[in-house]
Amino acid sequence: MSPDQQKLLGDLLEEYLKNMPADVASKRRERLLKAGIDQIHFAWWGQLEVNQRHYYRLQGPTFLIEYNNTQNNANHVHSYWRDLAGDFGIPTP
Repeated sequence: MSPDQQKLLGDLLEEYLKNMPADVASKRRERLLKAGIDQIHFAWWGQLEVNQRHYYRLQGPTFLIEYNNTQNNANHVHSYWRDLAGDFGIPTP
């Protein structure tokens, strides 16, 4: 990714992190930085225009984020952050 794209990626990750409790966000931020921003992959599916179906996925060694806006003429969003070490109630290190 170019430096501008990396900045946008960091901004997007912060949008997700700021919606978490501070202690959880801090641990997740630390783990993703330790694993390396350069290890994060971004995938896009869909249109670029407003009100058109689209989906993206961010995946790094420690997490997976999915954003899905494909229902009802792209007016119904689902998004989540999965902690790959903490799924199903397993405590994260």
